[in-house]
Amino acid sequence: MRIGVDIMGGDYAPLEPMLGAIEASQALSDECKLVLIGDELAIRAICKENNFNADIFDIINAPDVISMSDHPTKAFTTKQNSSIVVGFQLLKQGKIDVFASAGNTGAMLVGSMMVSKTIPGIIRPAISSILPKENGGKGVILDVGINADCKPDVLQQFAVLGSIFAKHVYHVENPKVG
Repeated sequence: MRIGVDIMGGDYAPLEPMLGAIEASQALSDECKLVLIGDELAIRAICKENNFNADIFDIINAPDVISMSDHPTKAFTTKQNSSIVVGFQLLKQGKIDVFASAGNTGAMLVGSMMVSKTIPGIIRPAISSILPKENGGKGVILDVGINADCKPDVLQQFAVLGSIFAKHVYHVENPKVG
């Protein structure tokens, strides 16, 4: 499995995503290969500063950044050398199997809708998060910040998607929807 990682996305990029990639590379099996997408010079410099061999990664140079303040659709279409756009291009071409970013969530949504597409019939994708419960159980919340205004039909779909997710992934027999 080839895992694409946006090294330029996030509040403390590129340092923190790189430190995470270094740590992950030591924990992953040989069947997983990290593909780092970002400013190649910065990636190699951080590896050197941490006495780590950058050659264990596949590095794809993508020096531009879609910042947190950029408009997602505009940035996705104009910043073609950004780590997010390049990551989605690699995903579309089948050169990576998954793509992760801590960067601009809106740009990730735009990319996922343009490249991965939604399941037929789904109006909007949703981002979920897990909420630990006091009794040790788990709760699932959708949609955590990506959609500013949701109409009733979208909220209804989120309820169905969240319920299916809780039931089949977390084995919650009768998920409560609220």
